[in-house]
Amino acid sequence: MNKKELAGMMDHTLLKAFSTPEEIIRICQEADEIGAASVCVNPTNVELAAQQLKDSPVKVCTVIGFPLGANTSETKAFEAKDAIEKGADEVDMVVNIGALKAGDLKKVEDDIKAVVDASGDKLVKVIIETCYLDDDEKVQACKAAANAGADFVKTSTGFGTGGAKPEDVKLMKESIPDTMKVKASGGMRKYKDVVPNLEAGADRLGVSASIDILEGVEE
Repeated sequence: MNKKELAGMMDHTLLKAFSTPEEIIRICQEADEIGAASVCVNPTNVELAAQQLKDSPVKVCTVIGFPLGANTSETKAFEAKDAIEKGADEVDMVVNIGALKAGDLKKVEDDIKAVVDASGDKLVKVIIETCYLDDDEKVQACKAAANAGADFVKTSTGFGTGGAKPEDVKLMKESIPDTMKVKASGGMRKYKDVVPNLEAGADRLGVSASIDILEGVEE
């Protein structure tokens, strides 16, 4: 895989609470220069990112119910709709992790579906936060996402106790239909961190260290 191909799988990410407008503009410029799939920013920065990328093929991605997944479904749905109205092309929503841990799979699925329905034809990625789940819970989360009509399942917020692991990517890939994809996110700082997750089947990468990762690609 060359740099261009790898960059095209990246959601170039900046989700820090202290991200400034200047930093958002910078990552939009970087994403456009490298040919990233998207920039991933907090909802408050969607409008600025959309303005910066209006003439670029790079998409604007945002996060919903982030990072805990503990908002109500109604709040998540409103947040997704509002972000899309402000220019978001893709939404990465965090599941109700507490409901998942409690085995209330209907609540988990309904929560995801509320965001899917609110997002219309926009891409929805479901963050299951693998660091808090056992393997059965990971599988059940993937099934709930599939049943709710989501497009992707995603490993992590990057704000939990762990990030993307190849074994989780592989399990998630095996637990979804062929129509869905997997996004690996969290903890990948160098090219060597990315490769095992790609080999495990990741279709998209959520990374803040995109430039450093691309520098590790030998062409």
